[in-house]
Amino acid sequence: MNYIKVTKDNIEEEHICCAISNNNDVQVSSKKAWLSDRFDEGLVFLKSVERGKCFIEYIPAENAWNPIDAPGYMYIDCLWVSGSLKGHGYSSDLLSECIKDGKDKGKKGLCILAASKKKPFLADPKFLKYKGFEVCDEADNGIQLWYLPFEKGAEKPMFKECAKHPHIDEKGYVLYYTNQCPFNAKYVPVLEETAKNNSIPFRAVKIESRKDAQNAPTPITTYALFCDGEYVTNEQMNDKKFLKLVGK
Repeated sequence: MNYIKVTKDNIEEEHICCAISNNNDVQVSSKKAWLSDRFDEGLVFLKSVERGKCFIEYIPAENAWNPIDAPGYMYIDCLWVSGSLKGHGYSSDLLSECIKDGKDKGKKGLCILAASKKKPFLADPKFLKYKGFEVCDEADNGIQLWYLPFEKGAEKPMFKECAKHPHIDEKGYVLYYTNQCPFNAKYVPVLEETAKNNSIPFRAVKIESRKDAQNAPTPITTYALFCDGEYVTNEQMNDKKFLKLVGK
């Protein structure tokens, strides 16, 4: 498989894997805008030349949109290979490129979010363990921070205190999200409309800055749904899934 790095120079021409459509699609335009604002902060988006979901996205941890303390590490936003491209070793290829790039840039290692059991939109813990990653921290909701140090004795990354105990002081359903995930541009308005039509207390909080993301009350900032202050899920939902969740 051949891979290509998406940059400011080619982002308008390249598809972005997780949202394969034209630039007029709100999901594509929102994701590309978010990426474009991150490239100068060191973000790398490496994808297959073939059309499909096969890519890795990573950024220096100091600039990650997550409440983690991992100076000198590279943080993997997303590593996703699916569909017909799965099962060919492409995830290993992409991770190897990330490791090489991290070492070339003098990083201490890599870190990424997962859980003890595979959850939607999170890395597969079995794959991470196979590749030498270890758990270095865990939040109360079971979300784990995994790391792959490049040298023995490297300081372990950790969650900030706000992320270790996900909780908010607000009743009803509250969704924290960013434009890092393209699906939010389409489905968050759907949930807002669904909640309104069904008299469900719901508020969407769009995180629009790195500072706010790094101080969010959740280890996952791309999509974190709370109910009556307690964390519920990071799984993106359409109207039917949301109504099923609330028992409507």
